[in-house]
Amino acid sequence: MTIHPLAITIGLLTLSNVFMTFAWYGHLKFMHSRAWVFAAFVSWGIALFEYLLQVPANRIGYEVASAGQLKIIQEVLSLSVFIPFSLFVLKEPFRLDYIWAGLCLLGAVFFMFRQEIMG
Repeated sequence: MTIHPLAITIGLLTLSNVFMTFAWYGHLKFMHSRAWVFAAFVSWGIALFEYLLQVPANRIGYEVASAGQLKIIQEVLSLSVFIPFSLFVLKEPFRLDYIWAGLCLLGAVFFMFRQEIMG
């Protein structure tokens, strides 16, 4: 059984976005009392793992998708990972703006993949 390159890409980019979200926003919850320089170095360390997943994901995905399509996939995954992180880790309230932003991203997905969708 062979796994489609786009499925591998989406899986790797999802994991990459988990690391990215913790690198970008985790310090707000877990290091708020530390100096920002310390938080920056910890975030860079976490970001290394993001890049170790993101770079191969995009190389694999570029075999079957354009760079623009890969970027839109990444943005959808970024919001899909960020919303639960915001709600459950940062304990921020749910906002309808998340839904509106998601709908806008679905529109972006449609336009970037419409040739594949419409045939």
